[in-house]
Amino acid sequence: MSTTEVSPARPAAASGTGPAPARRPRTFEQANRRLKWAMLSPALLFVGLMIVFPLVYTVGLSLTDAFGAVNAGKAYVGLQNFTDALGDTRRFWPAAQRTLVFTVGAVVLETALGLALAMLMRKPFRGMRWVRTVLIIPLLTTPVAIGILWLLILDPTNGIANHLLAGIGLPRQEFLGSVSQSLPTLMLIDVWQWTPMMTLLLLAGLTTLPEEPEEAARVDGANGWQRFRYVVLPMLGPTLATALVLRAVDALKTFDILYATKGAGGGSDFEVETLNVYAYGLTFDYQEYGLAAAVLVLFTLFIIGVVVLLRRRSGRKTA
Repeated sequence: MSTTEVSPARPAAASGTGPAPARRPRTFEQANRRLKWAMLSPALLFVGLMIVFPLVYTVGLSLTDAFGAVNAGKAYVGLQNFTDALGDTRRFWPAAQRTLVFTVGAVVLETALGLALAMLMRKPFRGMRWVRTVLIIPLLTTPVAIGILWLLILDPTNGIANHLLAGIGLPRQEFLGSVSQSLPTLMLIDVWQWTPMMTLLLLAGLTTLPEEPEEAARVDGANGWQRFRYVVLPMLGPTLATALVLRAVDALKTFDILYATKGAGGGSDFEVETLNVYAYGLTFDYQEYGLAAAVLVLFTLFIIGVVVLLRRRSGRKTA
């Protein structure tokens, strides 16, 4: 008598004949994604218009001979305004040189002083809260007010600065009244105002650094300078690079304090006329809108080039 073995029945899911597992409905996810873009669209559109429209309009204006009234007729002249600007050795290139000198001098001093102050304030000490409060006071004042304040302090006749110099036996200085001293003086004023910002940025970066590498270097016998040079500074590199780029871009755009202290044209001999001041004069004093737009386009390209250069150099140093 033979028997037949019956194999156990396989589960329906394993045999593939059963119903497939239900998929999670994606209607809610799609609706959520669409709602997100719908909520962001007005803000993105507004920002895009605020950035794209002025750039496109300025570039278009730079290709015309716009002059005089804003609504006056203008003709297309191609790159003639750019050729005139780049060929202007009396105003454009000296203004570009002053812009570069002012930016490099001010940013280097602000970075060095800011880093030194940040290192001093790295460890808590008595009165640190008051020191930080006093430190940010220059940042709370508008550049125009700061320019007027220093204009009074550095007045050649009645300013307190010359009285202090006379009190210690030093000769009086012209400061902002001198053609040769105006730009260095304004660089020092910029350093006074913006060094606190560099200090706060670098201090924030220092507080996030781990302490173990510096402690290990101290155990190995490294002195304070060696620990700073070979341990702290490399770790602070990304923060330092970011602060440097932000401050350099802001210094390149400096206008208000220059105009408040020296007026139109950057002085009687254009001694502090940067590209910003030059473009302002072309627009509102001479009403050469096409040429002014070309100068602003060149200035924008100049800023972009400086930012790219700084980012590449800082990237190589921090790599």
